[in-house]
Amino acid sequence: MKFGMNLLLWTGEIGESQLPVLERLKAMGYDGVEVPLFNLDLDYAAWGKRLDDLGLERTAVTVRGVDDNPIDPDAAVRARGVQNNQRAVDCCQAMGATALVGPYHSALGFFSGQGPTGDEWAWGVDSMRQVAEHANQAGVTLGVECLNRFECYLLNTHADAARFVREVDQPSCRAMYDTFHAHIEEKSIPESIRACADVLAHVHISENDRSTPGQGNVRWAETFDTLQSAGYDGWMMIEAFGLALPELIAATKIWRRMYESEEQLARDGLAFMKAEVARRW
Repeated sequence: MKFGMNLLLWTGEIGESQLPVLERLKAMGYDGVEVPLFNLDLDYAAWGKRLDDLGLERTAVTVRGVDDNPIDPDAAVRARGVQNNQRAVDCCQAMGATALVGPYHSALGFFSGQGPTGDEWAWGVDSMRQVAEHANQAGVTLGVECLNRFECYLLNTHADAARFVREVDQPSCRAMYDTFHAHIEEKSIPESIRACADVLAHVHISENDRSTPGQGNVRWAETFDTLQSAGYDGWMMIEAFGLALPELIAATKIWRRMYESEEQLARDGLAFMKAEVARRW
């Protein structure tokens, strides 16, 4: 098992100001970090070397919006979504990130007023297949993320995500599991994990209020028990949010601080993950 921390708790763009954070995460015992890929024009090859020097492995996370929505009725908009997802894959390859995760299957925070149409589903599969073909060549695994109904409408459950990935039908295209979204959308945690276990490549460890894992209402025992029985042995990546990212507040609905400090959250979250894994694996 590998234990990581998503940098979105601090920033939407990796930079020099995060070096002390990265050093502290390494000192705490983290194996790696999840790097936001919102600005696709940074020198990610240079950051790969910096992270190597720190001894931190890495994955990455990205999103798409209305202007590059991969399921938009306009083919030109869909093409921009494919292109930007492919660029994000290139950033991963340059940085040495092994996986690109997130809800880049459709526009974050945009709603049509109804569930996904057959056309939108087909456009999404076709768009993701093009990205996956690119990722196959780059050696990057795609971790498709379903979100709760308040953040997107294309993929809301892990069974949805697994069906989507199977229809894309490319070796690089896999699903990820997120405990926060599962807490909202799933009727059975074990069944939700088993529904995607055969295509599962990544796990976000996220509390029901997006703060310190293990200090809220997520069904953690069921989560870890089922991941263990499913044979999962990949990244457990903490995803927590605070008030550092105004551009994500509208989507994540984080209006108040729910932890003592980012360092406290990272330290306690890592201890929680390691203790739960040590009991089972």
